[in-house]
Amino acid sequence: MIHVTKSYLPSLDRYIDKIKTIWENHWLTNHGPIVDKLELQLKRYLGTDKLLYTNNGTIVLQMALKALDIQGEVITTPFSYVATTNAILWEGCTPVFADIRKDDFNIDVNKIEACITPNTKAILATHVFGNPCDVKALEALSLRYKIPVIYDGAHAFGVQYEGKSLLTYGDISTCSFHATKVFHTIEGGCIIAKDDDVYKKLYLYRQFGHHGDDYYQVGVNAKSSEFHAAMGLCVMEDLEEIIAARKLANDTYNEYLDFSTIRKPHSSFDIQYNYAYYPIVFSSEEVLLAVKDALAAEQIFVRRYFYPSLNTLPFLKEPSSCPISEEISKKIICLPMSTYLTREEIQMICQIVNAVLQSHTSGQ
Repeated sequence: MIHVTKSYLPSLDRYIDKIKTIWENHWLTNHGPIVDKLELQLKRYLGTDKLLYTNNGTIVLQMALKALDIQGEVITTPFSYVATTNAILWEGCTPVFADIRKDDFNIDVNKIEACITPNTKAILATHVFGNPCDVKALEALSLRYKIPVIYDGAHAFGVQYEGKSLLTYGDISTCSFHATKVFHTIEGGCIIAKDDDVYKKLYLYRQFGHHGDDYYQVGVNAKSSEFHAAMGLCVMEDLEEIIAARKLANDTYNEYLDFSTIRKPHSSFDIQYNYAYYPIVFSSEEVLLAVKDALAAEQIFVRRYFYPSLNTLPFLKEPSSCPISEEISKKIICLPMSTYLTREEIQMICQIVNAVLQSHTSGQ
């Protein structure tokens, strides 16, 4: 059985060695020494001193909106995981969807401007599949209209753009360290701020708004445990090998898939990539479903990232039209991608996909 992903697990002995101190000091959570060590390593790796390690990658989106005092309309992408839209709604804001680009599936900056109104308070964009949004154009737009930009960088850990982490762009950037990610802490995430005052506010948000016996503001529980941080320390030690293995899997797919009727998202920017996912777009939803069924028959399971287009969610008060996102969301799947995939397994996946594609091309 092959799932769409298989979470990376380091050596059990190394993990046990990391958590031995928990039994010695009985410090399980609440900013313990292992959490502090991981947070410091993350700051060094990502090249920022304004990072906070948290318990997941969704609460940080909510914290970002709260820290910037966003109340009103938030222009966002219809092509992302539902958490991006949910965070906006959860904070009592109104999502306004700008359609995506056909090449990399990121929000189209040229379509954002038409969505700006006097009630527009922020832009929340996603680096889809780890490919960067047009961060320079978004920054220029942000400065022109004095609207902050928040990036959902859930897929972007390990991606470098112009010599620095993609997660260091924007007024606030967030990331997920869920078990399915390239780098994970089982459950976890982080938030990175550009402004010192915003960083200090987020620091307090993470721990109920207080420091010791001094209470400053409203807050939530976004803290993580020593056990989660220990996993992060282990995974961090293996990160170079993890990304190299995923690159090898990516290259093998590129070698064996028939691209005559399918395509992949393509970034026009020069980046150091993390190979987080392997998405492909088919000519129609009919072909996608045929491929999905053929793979499932062999106990190979893919996922429809991202479906449906978020602007069509049934609980939205005012659904809007984003034709490019709606079209792509119906025709895209992510093939299995993990550190553990063998060349033979990828060849088998490609053979099944190619056979279905050939049968539909020939009209059989």
